[in-house]
Amino acid sequence: MLTKWSVVILLALFIAGFVSTASAGKPETGFLTRTILLGGKTYRYQVYVPAEWNKSKKWPVVLFLHGAGERGDDGLLQTQVGIATAIRLHKDRFPCIVVFAQCRKDAWWTMDEMEAQAMKALEQSIKEFKGDSDRVYLTGISMGGYGTWDLAYKYPGRFAAFAPVCGGIRPPGKVPMPKTGPFADPNVDPYALVAGKVGKTPVWIFHGGADNVVPSSESRKMNDALKAAGANVRYTEYEGVGHNSWDRAYAESEFMTWLLAQRRPK
Repeated sequence: MLTKWSVVILLALFIAGFVSTASAGKPETGFLTRTILLGGKTYRYQVYVPAEWNKSKKWPVVLFLHGAGERGDDGLLQTQVGIATAIRLHKDRFPCIVVFAQCRKDAWWTMDEMEAQAMKALEQSIKEFKGDSDRVYLTGISMGGYGTWDLAYKYPGRFAAFAPVCGGIRPPGKVPMPKTGPFADPNVDPYALVAGKVGKTPVWIFHGGADNVVPSSESRKMNDALKAAGANVRYTEYEGVGHNSWDRAYAESEFMTWLLAQRRPK
């Protein structure tokens, strides 16, 4: 015969088992750590998965490329700036998967190996979190803005929209232009070259008017080149704002609404 305490204990065990089973079936959300293997090297990256994620539908996916200050191999620094900050402040604006690849120290996003690992992290995330291949977007800040333009050139038709922030085509400082390929030809306009590859893919460019790291003329030239090519382009320059224009850009209330409304044409 069960005593009063036996009943209580059995009930507690039943409830604990029920909660444990329910928790086991709940998908992981938030900022998640993942890795890929490429060329014998392991690369850490992060994926943001919204709390409402479920596998009953396809989800839009954003690839974010960080700036030079977040380079490394810890897989974490790239989630401390840019679009990650906006996610933490306005989660309701980000009903999407966001992939945070990380460029290695002493490397640059436009290097083939760095782009390859970013693209592999993107494809792995699309597969794992049921991403919508027709709603994949690319954005980046500073060095990542340069990477955004470079991937736009190298992967025409892959992305549904681009949002480069304080980036450009001709790199600043000691970073050289490529010595081979179309960008090495002094007779070729690199801005027109990239604009031609972007085609009709929607673009929203952001830059600070007082940027003393990457001159705003880089974004202005790309805006002009895209307009000349008949592209679908928007340009926002923040008067008096320095290099950190990304906090303003990703805080734009219309930004994610615009981005997620774009779809790769069939």
